Amino acid sequence: MNSRHADGKVPVTVITGYLGSGKTTLLNHILSQQHGRKVAVIVNEFGEVGIDGQLIVQDDDEELIEFNNGCLCCTVRGDLIDTITRLQERAGELDAILIETTGLADPAPVASTFFVSDEIRDSTQLDSFVTVVDVVNLEKNLEQSVEAQEQVAFADIILINKADLATGETATRIERKLRQLNPLARMYRTVRGEVDLALVLNVNAFQLDAKLLVDPAFLEDHEHEHDPAIGSIVLRETQAIDMNRFMSWVTPLLQEQGDAIFRTKGVFNAHSFNERVVFQSVRMLTTMSRFDPWREGESRHTELVVIGRNLDRAALESGLARCVANGPGASAEREPA
Repeated sequence: MNSRHADGKVPVTVITGYLGSGKTTLLNHILSQQHGRKVAVIVNEFGEVGIDGQLIVQDDDEELIEFNNGCLCCTVRGDLIDTITRLQERAGELDAILIETTGLADPAPVASTFFVSDEIRDSTQLDSFVTVVDVVNLEKNLEQSVEAQEQVAFADIILINKADLATGETATRIERKLRQLNPLARMYRTVRGEVDLALVLNVNAFQLDAKLLVDPAFLEDHEHEHDPAIGSIVLRETQAIDMNRFMSWVTPLLQEQGDAIFRTKGVFNAHSFNERVVFQSVRMLTTMSRFDPWREGESRHTELVVIGRNLDRAALESGLARCVANGPGASAEREPA
Protein backbone atom coordinates (compact mmCIF):
# COMPACT_ATOMS: atom_id res chain seq x y z
CA MET A 1 0.00 0.00 0.00
CA ASN A 2 1.56 3.26 -1.11
CA SER A 3 1.73 6.00 1.47
CA ARG A 4 1.40 9.13 -0.60
CA HIS A 5 -0.78 10.26 -3.45
CA ALA A 6 0.86 10.38 -6.86
CA ASP A 7 1.32 14.16 -6.59
CA GLY A 8 3.30 13.79 -3.35
CA LYS A 9 0.58 15.26 -1.13
CA VAL A 10 -0.05 13.74 2.29
CA PRO A 11 -3.37 11.84 2.26
CA VAL A 12 -5.88 12.84 4.91
CA THR A 13 -8.49 10.35 6.10
CA VAL A 14 -11.37 11.76 8.17
CA ILE A 15 -13.18 9.30 10.42
CA THR A 16 -16.72 10.36 11.27
CA GLY A 17 -19.70 8.65 12.83
CA TYR A 18 -22.31 9.29 15.46
CA LEU A 19 -21.68 8.89 19.18
CA GLY A 20 -20.62 5.37 20.07
CA SER A 21 -20.35 4.04 16.54
CA GLY A 22 -16.80 2.75 17.03
CA LYS A 23 -14.52 5.47 15.63
CA THR A 24 -11.77 5.08 18.23
CA THR A 25 -11.85 1.29 17.84
CA LEU A 26 -11.37 1.71 14.08
CA LEU A 27 -8.57 4.20 14.65
CA ASN A 28 -6.74 1.77 16.93
CA HIS A 29 -7.16 -0.99 14.34
CA ILE A 30 -5.62 1.25 11.68
CA LEU A 31 -2.71 2.27 13.90
CA SER A 32 -1.99 -1.32 14.90
CA GLN A 33 -1.58 -2.23 11.23
CA GLN A 34 0.58 0.68 10.09
CA HIS A 35 3.90 -1.17 10.44
CA GLY A 36 6.27 1.75 10.62
CA ARG A 37 4.40 4.32 8.55
CA LYS A 38 4.57 7.81 10.03
CA VAL A 39 1.07 8.93 10.95
CA ALA A 40 -0.29 12.08 12.58
CA VAL A 41 -3.51 11.49 14.53
CA ILE A 42 -5.87 14.38 15.31
CA VAL A 43 -8.68 13.59 17.76
CA ASN A 44 -11.61 15.91 18.47
CA GLU A 45 -14.00 15.24 21.34
CA PHE A 46 -17.25 16.83 22.43
CA GLY A 47 -16.15 17.32 26.01
CA GLU A 48 -13.51 19.01 28.08
CA VAL A 49 -11.72 15.73 28.84
CA GLY A 50 -9.95 13.65 26.20
CA ILE A 51 -11.03 10.09 27.00
CA ASP A 52 -10.36 8.89 23.45
CA GLY A 53 -6.80 10.18 23.62
CA GLN A 54 -6.22 7.96 26.65
CA LEU A 55 -7.51 4.93 24.75
CA ILE A 56 -5.43 5.28 21.59
CA VAL A 57 -2.53 2.88 21.45
CA GLN A 58 0.55 4.80 20.35
CA ASP A 59 4.14 4.11 19.41
CA ASP A 60 7.01 6.22 18.11
CA ASP A 61 5.50 6.42 14.63
CA GLU A 62 2.42 8.34 15.76
CA GLU A 63 1.91 11.92 16.81
CA LEU A 64 -1.32 12.47 18.71
CA ILE A 65 -2.98 15.88 18.86
CA GLU A 66 -6.20 16.39 20.82
CA PHE A 67 -8.85 19.12 20.60
CA ASN A 68 -11.19 19.16 23.60
CA ASN A 69 -12.29 22.81 23.53
CA GLY A 70 -14.87 22.63 20.78
CA CYS A 71 -15.98 20.86 17.63
CA LEU A 72 -13.76 20.78 14.56
CA CYS A 73 -16.69 21.85 12.40
CA CYS A 74 -17.19 24.97 14.52
CA THR A 75 -14.95 26.80 16.94
CA VAL A 76 -11.66 25.02 16.38
CA ARG A 77 -11.44 24.99 12.60
CA GLY A 78 -8.73 27.63 12.92
CA ASP A 79 -6.89 25.35 15.34
CA LEU A 80 -7.13 22.54 12.79
CA ILE A 81 -5.59 24.74 10.10
CA ASP A 82 -2.81 25.86 12.45
CA THR A 83 -2.08 22.29 13.51
CA ILE A 84 -1.88 20.92 9.99
CA THR A 85 0.23 23.89 8.96
CA ARG A 86 2.71 22.98 11.69
CA LEU A 87 2.62 19.38 10.55
CA GLN A 88 3.77 20.51 7.12
CA GLU A 89 7.15 21.31 8.66
CA ARG A 90 7.62 17.57 9.02
CA ALA A 91 5.65 16.56 5.92
CA GLY A 92 8.70 14.77 4.58
CA GLU A 93 8.33 12.32 7.45
CA LEU A 94 4.55 11.97 7.41
CA ASP A 95 2.86 9.24 5.41
CA ALA A 96 -0.70 10.03 6.43
CA ILE A 97 -2.92 12.20 8.60
CA LEU A 98 -5.91 10.65 10.39
CA ILE A 99 -8.61 12.88 11.85
CA GLU A 100 -11.25 11.49 14.23
CA THR A 101 -14.10 13.98 14.58
CA THR A 102 -16.52 14.28 17.46
CA GLY A 103 -19.67 12.21 17.09
CA LEU A 104 -21.68 15.41 16.70
CA ALA A 105 -19.63 16.91 13.87
CA ASP A 106 -21.06 18.10 10.57
CA PRO A 107 -18.53 16.73 8.05
CA ALA A 108 -18.96 19.43 5.41
CA PRO A 109 -17.14 22.28 7.23
CA VAL A 110 -14.30 19.92 8.10
CA ALA A 111 -13.92 19.01 4.42
CA SER A 112 -14.12 22.61 3.26
CA THR A 113 -11.14 23.46 5.47
CA PHE A 114 -8.87 21.58 3.05
CA PHE A 115 -10.07 23.65 0.10
CA VAL A 116 -10.44 27.15 1.51
CA SER A 117 -7.14 27.19 3.40
CA ASP A 118 -4.17 28.06 1.21
CA GLU A 119 -1.85 26.93 4.02
CA ILE A 120 -2.79 23.27 3.76
CA ARG A 121 -4.35 22.87 0.32
CA ASP A 122 -1.03 22.59 -1.51
CA SER A 123 0.51 19.89 0.64
CA THR A 124 -2.41 17.69 1.75
CA GLN A 125 -5.20 15.95 -0.09
CA LEU A 126 -8.44 14.69 1.32
CA ASP A 127 -8.37 10.97 0.63
CA SER A 128 -11.71 9.85 2.05
CA PHE A 129 -14.42 10.40 4.61
CA VAL A 130 -14.90 7.10 6.42
CA THR A 131 -18.16 7.06 8.35
CA VAL A 132 -18.70 4.40 11.00
CA VAL A 133 -22.31 3.52 11.81
CA ASP A 134 -23.63 1.47 14.72
CA VAL A 135 -25.93 -1.16 13.22
CA VAL A 136 -27.81 -1.53 16.52
CA ASN A 137 -28.67 2.15 17.02
CA LEU A 138 -28.45 3.58 13.50
CA GLU A 139 -32.17 3.87 12.85
CA LYS A 140 -32.81 5.69 16.12
CA ASN A 141 -29.77 7.93 15.55
CA LEU A 142 -30.95 8.89 12.07
CA GLU A 143 -34.42 9.63 13.42
CA GLN A 144 -33.17 11.86 16.24
CA SER A 145 -30.02 13.48 14.83
CA VAL A 146 -29.42 15.68 11.81
CA GLU A 147 -25.67 15.15 12.33
CA ALA A 148 -26.05 11.39 11.96
CA GLN A 149 -27.87 11.93 8.66
CA GLU A 150 -25.21 14.36 7.43
CA GLN A 151 -22.37 12.00 8.31
CA VAL A 152 -23.94 9.18 6.28
CA ALA A 153 -24.83 11.40 3.33
CA PHE A 154 -21.32 12.86 3.15
CA ALA A 155 -19.42 9.56 3.45
CA ASP A 156 -17.16 8.09 0.78
CA ILE A 157 -16.91 4.82 2.71
CA ILE A 158 -19.44 3.52 5.25
CA LEU A 159 -18.45 0.88 7.76
CA ILE A 160 -21.51 -0.91 9.15
CA ASN A 161 -19.98 -1.69 12.52
CA LYS A 162 -21.03 -4.13 15.25
CA ALA A 163 -22.36 -6.40 12.50
CA ASP A 164 -22.12 -9.35 14.90
CA LEU A 165 -24.90 -7.83 17.00
CA ALA A 166 -27.45 -7.77 14.17
CA THR A 167 -29.26 -10.51 12.28
CA GLY A 168 -28.72 -10.78 8.55
CA GLU A 169 -32.19 -9.38 7.97
CA THR A 170 -31.48 -6.35 10.15
CA ALA A 171 -28.14 -5.68 8.46
CA THR A 172 -29.79 -5.88 5.03
CA ARG A 173 -32.50 -3.43 6.12
CA ILE A 174 -29.82 -1.06 7.44
CA GLU A 175 -27.91 -1.24 4.17
CA ARG A 176 -31.06 -0.32 2.23
CA LYS A 177 -31.65 2.67 4.50
CA LEU A 178 -28.04 3.79 4.07
CA ARG A 179 -28.32 3.45 0.31
CA GLN A 180 -31.33 5.76 0.34
CA LEU A 181 -29.23 8.43 2.04
CA ASN A 182 -26.03 7.76 0.10
CA PRO A 183 -26.22 5.62 -3.05
CA LEU A 184 -22.56 6.22 -3.99
CA ALA A 185 -20.59 5.28 -0.87
CA ARG A 186 -18.70 2.01 -0.64
CA MET A 187 -20.07 -0.12 2.21
CA TYR A 188 -18.43 -2.82 4.30
CA ARG A 189 -19.70 -4.73 7.33
CA THR A 190 -17.26 -4.75 10.24
CA VAL A 191 -16.91 -6.15 13.74
CA ARG A 192 -14.92 -4.03 16.23
CA GLY A 193 -13.81 -1.80 13.36
CA GLU A 194 -11.68 -4.48 11.74
CA VAL A 195 -11.37 -3.83 8.01
CA ASP A 196 -8.74 -4.37 5.34
CA LEU A 197 -6.78 -1.10 5.37
CA ALA A 198 -6.48 -1.21 1.59
CA LEU A 199 -10.23 -0.56 1.50
CA VAL A 200 -10.11 2.64 3.57
CA LEU A 201 -6.64 4.24 3.28
CA ASN A 202 -5.07 5.93 0.25
CA VAL A 203 -8.10 5.05 -1.86
CA ASN A 204 -8.58 8.53 -3.40
CA ALA A 205 -12.32 8.26 -2.78
CA PHE A 206 -13.07 11.91 -1.97
CA GLN A 207 -14.58 13.60 -5.02
CA LEU A 208 -15.32 17.31 -4.74
CA ASP A 209 -18.04 17.33 -7.41
CA ALA A 210 -19.97 14.60 -5.62
CA LYS A 211 -19.77 16.50 -2.33
CA LEU A 212 -21.07 19.67 -3.94
CA LEU A 213 -24.13 17.70 -5.02
CA VAL A 214 -24.74 16.75 -1.37
CA ASP A 215 -24.09 20.27 -0.07
CA PRO A 216 -23.71 22.94 -2.80
CA ALA A 217 -22.66 25.55 -0.23
CA PHE A 218 -20.14 23.47 1.67
CA LEU A 219 -17.13 25.48 0.45
CA GLU A 220 -18.69 28.62 1.86
CA ASP A 221 -17.77 29.70 5.37
CA HIS A 222 -20.68 28.86 7.66
CA GLU A 223 -21.20 27.91 11.26
CA HIS A 224 -22.63 24.62 12.38
CA GLU A 225 -25.03 24.94 15.30
CA HIS A 226 -25.51 22.06 17.71
CA ASP A 227 -28.78 21.41 19.52
CA PRO A 228 -28.34 23.53 22.68
CA ALA A 229 -30.09 20.84 24.75
CA ILE A 230 -27.30 18.39 23.94
CA GLY A 231 -24.25 18.70 26.14
CA SER A 232 -21.56 16.79 27.97
CA ILE A 233 -20.81 16.39 31.66
CA VAL A 234 -17.54 15.12 33.11
CA LEU A 235 -17.81 13.11 36.32
CA ARG A 236 -14.61 12.79 38.36
CA GLU A 237 -13.71 10.76 41.43
CA THR A 238 -10.34 10.25 43.11
CA GLN A 239 -11.38 7.35 45.34
CA ALA A 240 -11.55 3.83 43.90
CA ILE A 241 -14.88 2.82 42.38
CA ASP A 242 -16.64 -0.44 43.23
CA MET A 243 -17.58 -1.57 39.71
CA ASN A 244 -20.41 -3.79 40.97
CA ARG A 245 -22.00 -0.81 42.67
CA PHE A 246 -21.38 1.27 39.55
CA MET A 247 -23.08 -1.27 37.26
CA SER A 248 -25.98 -1.59 39.71
CA TRP A 249 -26.46 2.18 39.45
CA VAL A 250 -25.75 2.83 35.79
CA THR A 251 -27.63 -0.11 34.25
CA PRO A 252 -31.14 0.92 35.39
CA LEU A 253 -30.22 4.56 34.75
CA LEU A 254 -29.49 3.82 31.10
CA GLN A 255 -32.59 1.65 30.80
CA GLU A 256 -34.73 4.50 32.09
CA GLN A 257 -32.95 7.31 30.23
CA GLY A 258 -31.59 5.58 27.14
CA ASP A 259 -33.25 8.15 24.88
CA ALA A 260 -31.66 11.03 26.79
CA ILE A 261 -28.19 9.63 27.58
CA PHE A 262 -26.68 8.98 24.16
CA ARG A 263 -23.15 8.05 25.09
CA THR A 264 -20.82 7.52 28.03
CA LYS A 265 -17.13 6.75 27.97
CA GLY A 266 -14.83 6.62 30.96
CA VAL A 267 -11.58 5.40 32.43
CA PHE A 268 -12.01 4.05 35.97
CA ASN A 269 -9.83 3.66 39.00
CA ALA A 270 -11.54 0.38 39.84
CA HIS A 271 -11.24 -1.13 43.31
CA SER A 272 -8.89 -4.18 43.37
CA PHE A 273 -7.70 -3.72 39.78
CA ASN A 274 -4.16 -2.66 38.83
CA GLU A 275 -5.31 -1.80 35.30
CA ARG A 276 -7.48 1.03 34.11
CA VAL A 277 -10.99 -0.20 33.56
CA VAL A 278 -12.76 1.26 30.54
CA PHE A 279 -16.56 1.58 30.63
CA GLN A 280 -18.59 2.65 27.63
CA SER A 281 -22.25 2.82 26.77
CA VAL A 282 -24.26 3.61 23.66
CA ARG A 283 -27.80 4.23 24.83
CA MET A 284 -28.58 1.01 26.74
CA LEU A 285 -25.74 -1.14 25.38
CA THR A 286 -22.74 -1.26 27.75
CA THR A 287 -19.23 -2.69 27.65
CA MET A 288 -16.51 -2.90 30.28
CA SER A 289 -12.90 -4.01 29.77
CA ARG A 290 -9.41 -3.79 31.19
CA PHE A 291 -6.94 -1.42 29.54
CA ASP A 292 -3.27 -0.75 30.33
CA PRO A 293 -1.92 -0.87 33.91
CA TRP A 294 -1.58 2.22 36.06
CA ARG A 295 2.05 3.31 36.15
CA GLU A 296 3.92 3.28 39.42
CA GLY A 297 3.44 6.58 41.24
CA GLU A 298 0.69 7.69 38.83
CA SER A 299 -2.28 9.46 40.36
CA ARG A 300 -5.24 7.12 39.99
CA HIS A 301 -8.61 8.68 39.32
CA THR A 302 -11.87 8.13 37.48
CA GLU A 303 -13.15 10.30 34.63
CA LEU A 304 -16.49 9.55 33.00
CA VAL A 305 -17.87 11.67 30.14
CA VAL A 306 -21.65 11.60 29.69
CA ILE A 307 -23.19 13.03 26.51
CA GLY A 308 -26.92 13.51 26.19
CA ARG A 309 -29.91 15.81 26.21
CA ASN A 310 -30.88 17.90 29.25
CA LEU A 311 -28.52 16.07 31.59
CA ASP A 312 -28.94 16.39 35.36
CA ARG A 313 -25.42 17.07 36.63
CA ALA A 314 -26.30 16.87 40.33
CA ALA A 315 -28.03 13.50 39.97
CA LEU A 316 -25.17 12.05 37.96
CA GLU A 317 -22.52 13.29 40.37
CA SER A 318 -24.48 11.93 43.33
CA GLY A 319 -24.90 8.58 41.60
CA LEU A 320 -21.20 8.14 40.94
CA ALA A 321 -20.31 9.22 44.49
CA ARG A 322 -22.45 6.34 45.82
CA CYS A 323 -20.28 3.90 43.88
CA VAL A 324 -17.09 4.64 45.82
CA ALA A 325 -15.56 1.51 47.34
CA ASN A 326 -15.55 1.64 51.13
CA GLY A 327 -12.44 -0.16 52.29
CA PRO A 328 -12.27 -3.92 52.94
CA GLY A 329 -16.03 -4.31 53.01
CA ALA A 330 -16.42 -3.48 49.33
CA SER A 331 -18.27 -6.07 47.29
CA ALA A 332 -16.47 -8.58 45.10
CA GLU A 333 -15.59 -7.01 41.78
CA ARG A 334 -17.23 -7.84 38.49
CA GLU A 335 -14.62 -9.22 36.08
CA PRO A 336 -14.46 -7.02 32.97
CA ALA A 337 -14.62 -8.92 29.74
